[in-house]
Amino acid sequence: MILLLLSFIAGILTVLAPCTLALLPVIVGGTLSGERSMRRAFTVTAALGVSVILFTLILKVSTAFINVPQSFWEILSGVIIFGLGLTMIFPKLLDKIPFLSMINRDSSKLVSAGYQKQNFVGDILIGVSLGPVFSSCSPTYFLILATILPASIALGVVYLLVYTVGLCGTLLLISVAGQKLLEKFNIASDPNGWLKKTIGVIFLALGVLIMTGWETQLETALTNSGYFDVTQIEQNLLQKTSNSQPVQNTFATSTSAITATSSQAYAAQLLAYDEAHYQKAPEIADPSGFINTGGLPISISQFKGKKAVLIDFWTYSCINCQRTEPYMKAWYTKYSDQGLEIISIHTPEFSFEKVQSNVQNAVNGFGIKYPVVMDNNYGTWNAFGNEYWPNKYLIDVNGYIVYNHAGEGNYDVTEEAIQKALKERDAALGLPDTVPSGIVNPSDAVSMDLNGVQSPETYFGANRNEYLANGNVGATGMQTLTVPSSINMNSLYLGGAWNFQPEYAQAATGSEITYEYSAKNLYFVAASEDPNGTQIKITVDGKAPGAMAGADVSADGTATIKEDRLYKLLQGTSYGTHTIKIEAEGSGLDAYTFTFG
Repeated sequence: MILLLLSFIAGILTVLAPCTLALLPVIVGGTLSGERSMRRAFTVTAALGVSVILFTLILKVSTAFINVPQSFWEILSGVIIFGLGLTMIFPKLLDKIPFLSMINRDSSKLVSAGYQKQNFVGDILIGVSLGPVFSSCSPTYFLILATILPASIALGVVYLLVYTVGLCGTLLLISVAGQKLLEKFNIASDPNGWLKKTIGVIFLALGVLIMTGWETQLETALTNSGYFDVTQIEQNLLQKTSNSQPVQNTFATSTSAITATSSQAYAAQLLAYDEAHYQKAPEIADPSGFINTGGLPISISQFKGKKAVLIDFWTYSCINCQRTEPYMKAWYTKYSDQGLEIISIHTPEFSFEKVQSNVQNAVNGFGIKYPVVMDNNYGTWNAFGNEYWPNKYLIDVNGYIVYNHAGEGNYDVTEEAIQKALKERDAALGLPDTVPSGIVNPSDAVSMDLNGVQSPETYFGANRNEYLANGNVGATGMQTLTVPSSINMNSLYLGGAWNFQPEYAQAATGSEITYEYSAKNLYFVAASEDPNGTQIKITVDGKAPGAMAGADVSADGTATIKEDRLYKLLQGTSYGTHTIKIEAEGSGLDAYTFTFG
């Protein structure tokens, strides 16, 4: 019942969120139309509500939409809003578009002439176009999307409906109040007057902002300013809810040791040099889901004044990221009780890494216990200006980034930075220094000499297959290829029928891959369209891999590709040059990339 009430409150707060605040002129302005302005207000808000619900359910239940980026919906919304703005500024433009004129003529059969004159279709378009934008502004919305809907469709729909009622009810009140105010001053009587054209200009500007992504940047700036961060209010409410319900919340560690007196002492001890020497940590932006948090959203700012935070950007099919996990887990075990919080930001490289169940399985397989944030839309990645997987940012108790390391290695330096940040945290909070010394040495860590790797990451998909040596680079669609008798190192050769997609190339039965590489280990990011998996046959230098067979391959070279993940094909004992040949013994093999170690 508490979460039901919170869903309603969240709908109200969403109206005041930075990502929707700039859109209020669209809601109010789009419903101004003289005699039937009230009916238009109901139509626009009802269409928006239906759009929010349908958009949410489609994203959740249809895997066909996994490959559609959030930017597509934003661009679509921006195009519609921009087009409506043009028709407000140039009313006769609508009549010159044959398709829209036909819609208007057809709609007159269903509604009265007066109703049709006010462009009923346009009212619905306004509401529908804003649904995807309003659907990404609330932590409670993401709680419903990421946790409640998968557990119970019925309960998830109920919470979603309550959230939508709060959202649309508030928008309706704002719209009606705005209309009453404009009518009182008699400045909206002329449907073709200056006010309507002004609103049209606002539509054009907002359409451009949404299409280009500037609206998201404006949102981030407003949130970081602290003046319009209503999402923090919602997060605080969720936090209180989690404390009153039996939900495991791994990130809400007790801070009872931090008394009111020590908090005041901390505030007094904020160091002036922080602003001069360090960047203030940005906030988590546009998350797509949460793992290991009981489904509840988290923020970086909630730990300010309480803990140091280590942000880890990764993606689960990245071998470089996988090799850092033993250290991440060891640090979490060693320092989580000493004031360190680790937040894993999972920013996908491939579309299958946007599927939360895939990430959840990877998290379980790796044994990760700290919070994981799904960053499908690259919101947090862009907020940090990040460019690499893996990349770690250490944030001190004051909320500043005091250390950053991209890639593997330097684990001792990173741990020393963690220890320093925790000691400074204890001093600032007036706590005794209990930070353990020493450097962890995880037993499952893999030591790599990256200088020994002489082969680059090699992609199969048309977007990045510049190493394809015997095909049409960058082209999508079917290609039938033949492997030449003489090949070059670090060049990708494919044989047989291949269907090239932007991210991967799909092999037909009997197709083959040939690649000469220089490294110790070879990894293969792959998947299968066949629910039972696709069997492949591997040879190295013309024979079965034997002792070189990786964890996913038998000594005779057979392996089954099934799940969307990274497969360990070859694991040598020393660095050297070898030629691998892979034959697809079944159909549906999706080849994404080779990586090396």
